[in-house]
Amino acid sequence: MANYAWILLSALLVFVMQAGFLCLESGRVRSKNSINVAAKNISDFAVSSTLFWLFGFGIMFGDSHWGLFGGSSFAFGADKSAYEISFFLFQMMFCGTATTLVAGAVAERMGFSGYLCLAVVTSALIYPIAGHWAWAGLGDSSSQGWLEQLGFIDFAGSTIVHSVGGWVALAAIIILGPRKGRFDSGADLPPGSNLPVAALGVILIWLGWFGFNGGSALAFSERVPLIILNTSLAAAWGAIAATLLSYIRLSYFEVRQVLNGIIAGLVGITASCHLVSPGQAALIGIVAGAIGFFGSYWLIALKIDDAIDVVPTHLFAGIWGTLAVPLFVSQEDLANGLTSLEQLGTQLLGIVAIGTYSFLVSFSLILLLKRFVRLRVSEHDEDIGLNVSEHRASTELIDLLSSMKIQQSSRDYSKSVPEEPFTEVGQIAKQYNQVIRRVGDEMAAKDTAIASFQSSESRKTAILNSAMDSIISIDTDGTIIEFNPASERTFGCTKNQTCGSNFIDSFVLPKDRKRVHSDLALGFSESPGLLLGQRNQINLQRSSGHRFPAELTITVARVNNIKFNEFTLHIRDITKAKKLQDKLRFLAYSDPVTSLYNRTYLMEKLSFALSQAKKNQATLALLFLDLDRFKKINDTLGHKAGDELLREVANRLTSVTRDTDIIARWGGDEFVILLSGQINESVACRKANDVLVVMRQPININDSMVNIPTSIGVALSVDGRPDADRLIQQADMAMYAAKEHGRDNFQLFSQEMASNAEKFFSYERDLRQSISTSQLYLQYQPKVQGSREKLIGIEALIRWEHPEKGNISPADFIPMAEDSNLIIAIGEKVISEALAQLANWRAENRELLRMAINISGKHLLSDELIPFLKKELQRHGIPGSYLEIEITEGVLIKDIEKTIEVFSQLKELDIKIAVDDFGTGYSSLNYLKRLPIDILKIDRSFVEDCATKTEDRQICSAIISLAKNLGIVTIAEGVETEEQKNVLLDLGCDIFQGYLFHRPQPAQKVSALLRKHEAFSTESI
Repeated sequence: MANYAWILLSALLVFVMQAGFLCLESGRVRSKNSINVAAKNISDFAVSSTLFWLFGFGIMFGDSHWGLFGGSSFAFGADKSAYEISFFLFQMMFCGTATTLVAGAVAERMGFSGYLCLAVVTSALIYPIAGHWAWAGLGDSSSQGWLEQLGFIDFAGSTIVHSVGGWVALAAIIILGPRKGRFDSGADLPPGSNLPVAALGVILIWLGWFGFNGGSALAFSERVPLIILNTSLAAAWGAIAATLLSYIRLSYFEVRQVLNGIIAGLVGITASCHLVSPGQAALIGIVAGAIGFFGSYWLIALKIDDAIDVVPTHLFAGIWGTLAVPLFVSQEDLANGLTSLEQLGTQLLGIVAIGTYSFLVSFSLILLLKRFVRLRVSEHDEDIGLNVSEHRASTELIDLLSSMKIQQSSRDYSKSVPEEPFTEVGQIAKQYNQVIRRVGDEMAAKDTAIASFQSSESRKTAILNSAMDSIISIDTDGTIIEFNPASERTFGCTKNQTCGSNFIDSFVLPKDRKRVHSDLALGFSESPGLLLGQRNQINLQRSSGHRFPAELTITVARVNNIKFNEFTLHIRDITKAKKLQDKLRFLAYSDPVTSLYNRTYLMEKLSFALSQAKKNQATLALLFLDLDRFKKINDTLGHKAGDELLREVANRLTSVTRDTDIIARWGGDEFVILLSGQINESVACRKANDVLVVMRQPININDSMVNIPTSIGVALSVDGRPDADRLIQQADMAMYAAKEHGRDNFQLFSQEMASNAEKFFSYERDLRQSISTSQLYLQYQPKVQGSREKLIGIEALIRWEHPEKGNISPADFIPMAEDSNLIIAIGEKVISEALAQLANWRAENRELLRMAINISGKHLLSDELIPFLKKELQRHGIPGSYLEIEITEGVLIKDIEKTIEVFSQLKELDIKIAVDDFGTGYSSLNYLKRLPIDILKIDRSFVEDCATKTEDRQICSAIISLAKNLGIVTIAEGVETEEQKNVLLDLGCDIFQGYLFHRPQPAQKVSALLRKHEAFSTESI
């Protein structure tokens, strides 16, 4: 019994490997294909198991025909012994392992139906034949395969399982070709969508391999512990070898190669784990890890696209493991009558024979399948991902109406709404933007008309002579016709001196005369150049030759229906205005504290740089910096110290940037650096790292050494896209991502950040709309008292049933409500509906129990809670004694004085006060002493393990003892087992709440509970 029990247990461990391969392969591919890969893993195991049961086992272990294939034991039956069934299950798992290897290699480009056909080929025609050649005697020692008869050794399948799967994978990826863009110049496909899940998969594979190798002993003998030890050592040393090689080659530790090293080590030791020593196993693992590492790069050099490195880790490492048998195992231990050289030849023969058969048969059948089945998906399907193309996974569109609403509320129509290409919403957005631009053009034309109207056609009026501006009339050749007194003062010559002379030749600078003559010939009507009705900027010269800046407005007078007859030039000397403008510009563009540029200047320069980048097809980088502890410096050392810190930050940023870079203070403790020139992602990241290095140096402020961690967001603009505001937004998103990654680091913007922001915005909008609808509704969870389990109270719990996304967890939408200030409206909805429900129960003559309601800290400390509670209690006619307000522990330390004031007002209304999640925050005795708290709720994290972990039991005991000494009631939340209840009862806990007693449920079910417990009277807590 022990033998077949061990084989059965080993089969189950090998089955765990299937879960490991699923996690590894779905985690190593891009997220848009992960569902497809997982589905293939599950499906190919089902296919291989079915076929192996029907005839695969019979071909592999049935009565041998010439040592080539078996011919009995088809459709393996229930009449077999326990040992035979265990042996069958163990071998069925091996078949599933060989088959599932192919899924990872062909991932992201092979269709689901084509892959299932390939799984049939592997499990029905290739694996059983190769297995019969080397392992037929495992089922019946009298019926051996031809390789087995020659003395071929492959203990647990380095070649039979892993090389066979690798040969089929190699044939498939050669025929399918590489993924789209895999070997394009500069292309670098992501290493995986979820490497932690992939790593978990490798751990599961490692665990399953103990059964893979240990079970191959076919008995729980003294060899099993050594087999498992050798398996672990080879995997560990394979990982170390691959890790060191990746660091030597890349200067960092590549996770992909670490995982490959473990797999290669496991494959390499599989053929000889029962005969080698631990030291030899480690050496085999090291060589296998190196083979897997160099093999993956060799395939890349050959432009063979193996999505998760199946070929190097299973095929190449499997070949090495098979050859390691004669290299490390003595012939005395093999005891098959062969010399070491003969054994090496036999091993080579087995590798070549099985490899030739596996590769040629699979290659031929795949080519044949290609004629009838679509093996590779289309380029479009590959672009959108196999999750969508083959399994119809859903996607989201940008919300156009929200963008329009923002424009309407801000009354700023200068920015276009986002246009999602190739969608109906995108077409609407495009048309809407065209309308907005047309309105803007019309408004600009209106301004031009007003300016033209203000140009007087009369040259001989008092207005002309008294005008402060120079007004000069010229004909179509530029000859001066009129010259008002202001012109005489401006140009330093009289009307008599100038009339009849050419204005352009007299007062326009020599370098501009040709251009202005051309503008005149065109009637000042074409851009670029001087234009009619516009305020044109131009440098002119006085009669003395002195230059001055001028503002020139040109109007046209039409006489006798001639298109161009005369032009009137309105000229204003703006020398003083220019100087004042330059001074104001300097003041307007400078930050007074740091002397850096300010936000206005940055936005102008950024817009200009983007237009140049668009023209020159260049790349820009924007670094958005935030000082993580600046507010604390201001609060502790004062604003003067804060200003000194900002100036030091400005100096440090200047020291690590180029003269061509623009540094601006965005506001508060935020800075922006604009990088232009020869910029790419690598340069931008290096610059961000340089900034982090210089910012990590302590700063001496008021004789105190202060460290200021800095979070940096990096965004790139390629060919002038996106626009300035969007680029700033992307850098800002990346900066917040850096904060979420622990601060004092930089993050490069990715579209995933924008998607998360849009998702948050969409959820916030939906949540705002749902407050007044039935989407937000209450469920009620009863509380019970002591061992009698008598109903003692009810807690009202808010739930959200989204019309499209279904149930959304409060853990997701409550923090969102906190951030968007919707939490007060939600809290008022809960209070109102909970009191209304109490009123309904009273109308039904139900005995009322105290209703607990969770209130956020923001709502508690607002000026709205107490008046609303009073109004609702009065409206529903419910005494305050039937209401219990729950607040989380962290709220109490925010504003203790305000909290005391609010709690006192609650107690005046006879409302009970409970502290939720007690023990997870600061757990200060100070606030327990100062605040009128009635109830402590022990957090579920302590309740969960109180029956199994001494530490959690002691924490629960301490909380209960503390509460009893202070005269406070204790409630244990999250009680789910009898063991938890009994422990807490022994510790003296008063009230219980959890799934063991009652789940959250609708009001009508609670009504039934109230009827059931009417025999009990309401007791005061």
